[in-house]
Amino acid sequence: MIWARCYTQQVRLVLDLSKKTINSKERGILFIKYNLSLNQASSVYKILNRKMASISSEIRNEANKPQNKLSLEKSPYLLQHAKNPVDWYPWGEEALQKARREDKLIFLSVGYSTCHWCHVMERESFENPLIAEIMNKYFVNIKVDREERPDIDRVYMTFIQTISGHGGWPMSVFLTPDLTPITGGTYFPPHDKYGQPGFPQILESIAHKWINNKQSFLKSGSKILEVLKEAARSKTQIENNPPPIDCASTCVKQLINGYDNKFGGFSGAPKFPQPVNFNLLFLMYARDPEGELGKQSLNMCIHTLRKMANGGIHDHVGQGFARYSVDGKWHVPHFEKMLYDQGQLLQSYSDAYLATKDPFFAKITNDIVTYVTRDLLHPEGGFYSAEDADSLPTHDALAKKEGAFYVWTYEEIESLLTKIISENEGVTMFDIFCFHFNVQPEGNVKRQQDPHGELTQQNVLIVFGSVDETAQHFKLSVDTVEDCIKESLSILFEERKKRPRPHLDDKIVTAWNGLMISGLSRAASAFDNLQYAEYAEKTAKFIEKYLYDDKNHLLLRSCYRGERDSITQPKVPIKGFQVDYAFVIRGLLDLYEVTFDPHWLEFAEKLQDIQDSLFLDSENGGYFSTTKDDHSVILRLKEEQDGAEPSGNSVACCNLIKLSSFLDRSDFLDKATKFLSSMREILTELPFSCPELVISLVNLVDSTTQVYIVGKKDSEDTKRLLRVVQERLTSGRVVILVDGTGLENILYRKNQIINKMKQQNSRATAYVCHHHVCSLPVTDPDQLASLFDKKRQ
Repeated sequence: MIWARCYTQQVRLVLDLSKKTINSKERGILFIKYNLSLNQASSVYKILNRKMASISSEIRNEANKPQNKLSLEKSPYLLQHAKNPVDWYPWGEEALQKARREDKLIFLSVGYSTCHWCHVMERESFENPLIAEIMNKYFVNIKVDREERPDIDRVYMTFIQTISGHGGWPMSVFLTPDLTPITGGTYFPPHDKYGQPGFPQILESIAHKWINNKQSFLKSGSKILEVLKEAARSKTQIENNPPPIDCASTCVKQLINGYDNKFGGFSGAPKFPQPVNFNLLFLMYARDPEGELGKQSLNMCIHTLRKMANGGIHDHVGQGFARYSVDGKWHVPHFEKMLYDQGQLLQSYSDAYLATKDPFFAKITNDIVTYVTRDLLHPEGGFYSAEDADSLPTHDALAKKEGAFYVWTYEEIESLLTKIISENEGVTMFDIFCFHFNVQPEGNVKRQQDPHGELTQQNVLIVFGSVDETAQHFKLSVDTVEDCIKESLSILFEERKKRPRPHLDDKIVTAWNGLMISGLSRAASAFDNLQYAEYAEKTAKFIEKYLYDDKNHLLLRSCYRGERDSITQPKVPIKGFQVDYAFVIRGLLDLYEVTFDPHWLEFAEKLQDIQDSLFLDSENGGYFSTTKDDHSVILRLKEEQDGAEPSGNSVACCNLIKLSSFLDRSDFLDKATKFLSSMREILTELPFSCPELVISLVNLVDSTTQVYIVGKKDSEDTKRLLRVVQERLTSGRVVILVDGTGLENILYRKNQIINKMKQQNSRATAYVCHHHVCSLPVTDPDQLASLFDKKRQ
């Protein structure tokens, strides 16, 4: 009776007791806290001891056996939970049938393998036997890797955002057996804190409501679901009438209103890079470099990108960028590194270089390439998804800490950087490094930036000044300081290699590899770097080999690294989503413009036609995220607003316009026009929510500029003309190489203008076409440059 009557208090009590070893006085205080009498306390404590001993023995006996159905999965995230005492299922018919058969609620937990708060909730709740017991008794528990199934994630994240006004991961949603969401949230603590009730209390409350008042739950869930369905429906008659190009200026002004003039970026804390904003702002600068709005656009990009590169969000020792900073100064990150950030930032820093020719941005671009090709690259060319925020602080540690791999104590750095730089002044490498990177004896992380106290007395490297200022402070030359910093970072890099590495999510996601192809291709073009282009092409070949099902004419969502770097798939591979097609097509178009291999245009057109057949909303324009054939996804949504990644629809719209320009397909242009027309309201009123789509609007209204270079790809005169085009930041441009290969080339078959392009005087020749009007042919690079400069005036 005592156990039944006090069950929730007991669970919460054990959670407190399990946090540390406590004395009898402290134990007594806890019993009082949970309103237990001394007799009850004595009985409960004995029961808990027996129960915990029983569970511990059971866990020891089962330690080497798979604990739940996740052990059969390929996803690194699902495998992380395979030995939880929770009876987890992957998303699939087995779990859904069990819920229907037993008339149980589904507890759906969505996250990803490098998510810090996902790890926290696992440690606190999913590894706790008592909480697992509640979950297993009342619920069918399903784990979903959001990176594998963005469709499921988006449906239920829309629900969570609707009921709470915010979202995030881990996402925790309670569903009826027919998959209707009824309530949920994100992270739940194991006991009352952060102003939230404890997870056991939530579980029991919801379970009892389902048992005792099922109809009320079903009714409220149905109402919410109907609201979501109604919001997903188009309510306006679509006409082919896109909004005016003024939406682009409105978007820039909205971004200016949210801009942080001191540290850059477009929000306060937490602060995210938001590369989609840079893409639009660089476009607006390229359209009007001397105009006030163009200048403001460039200044916001350059200032933000420089602050990010100097901040702690940038890994100064090991390269690459973390996901975001918890503060407004780009200082203390959540330390996970995501592939999609690296791919997008490659384009941002390449564009910054093209706009300024500042070698600082070339250095950061190469920095990102160094990181992804060293730490995330599969030998055959695909890129892994992410590295974790958490890691073991030492090889013999039992618990991981956030940022342990990346942070430094003052004493560690002092012991490593002992070299004297200036005999006269007594300046050491350590002195220079601490001054430049803001290293403090007590650590440089504020308590409010470290809620778990894991970064106490640690330093996250950040540069608030510059190399020039550091040189002036120590009365040294800039070259001396630069050499000192470079050598110091190299020493720290070698020392850091001795630490336990963070977990690598070696899942290879199609969409994100598409972003990497784009980023590498754009960097290869900006810097005339053959190595970057080779990396991009190798990734495209990887996708074609492992992530394109030629038999069924489908992209797959992901693949996985097996033994000895083999590539594996689950028995039933996950089919690609619309975003996979959109991002890969963009990558292939960017890849063509640096390799000029028409095969990549041919593959892009093939994927575009498949995407249209699977996802196109022929009635209202745009693309659904999913196909019609998965009935376990209760809402078929369209992704329209940009976020950490550009939306699949924004990218698809840009692709349609570019493909139309490459291949002279008016049907592609019609589809882009229809979608932009359907988005008139949001483009007119809230364009800052979809800057990537604003780019499509600008390119549609302005019309793309087609640059035809007639000549052999490897001839020096052709290369000189190409460099004139590639070394400029130009809005809405496509570059087409006319090399005389004839009918086997897709461009000759599809683009009739090409047949009219001829060399002049046996020299490589350029034609610049805009709004269906072409310039006179030019063979001199200076003449070609003047054509572009005139267009910008």
